[in-house]
Amino acid sequence: MTAAKVIDASAIAALLFAEPEQVDIAARIADATLISPDLLSLEVASVCWKKCRRHPDQRDAHLAAFGLLARLSIKARRVEPGAVLALAIATGLTVYDASYLWLSRQLGLELVTLDKQLALAARPVP
Repeated sequence: MTAAKVIDASAIAALLFAEPEQVDIAARIADATLISPDLLSLEVASVCWKKCRRHPDQRDAHLAAFGLLARLSIKARRVEPGAVLALAIATGLTVYDASYLWLSRQLGLELVTLDKQLALAARPVP
């Protein structure tokens, strides 16, 4: 039986756009069932857009990498906006980041992220 994990846009971007953390993320999610809030594709599209603006000469490569997102088996889940907003206020996270944390907590699953503030908020409370 494979473990399930919640994954955020920073981790997916590292995979798709061959960022330095790509190998670490790939190892962390190997054989895992991946779950994310349904906003993931828009957040990854935003990362792609920023990369295209910064490196217009690599636009085709970035767009091709973004196209690989559809080939990943990530189960999108709806989140509760009011609960996510309350969590964002309580933690100081953006609403977008809080949606990953909320989903992780709701499902009792590990959160895979490269965002330091989000990772800190996701750590179990002793």
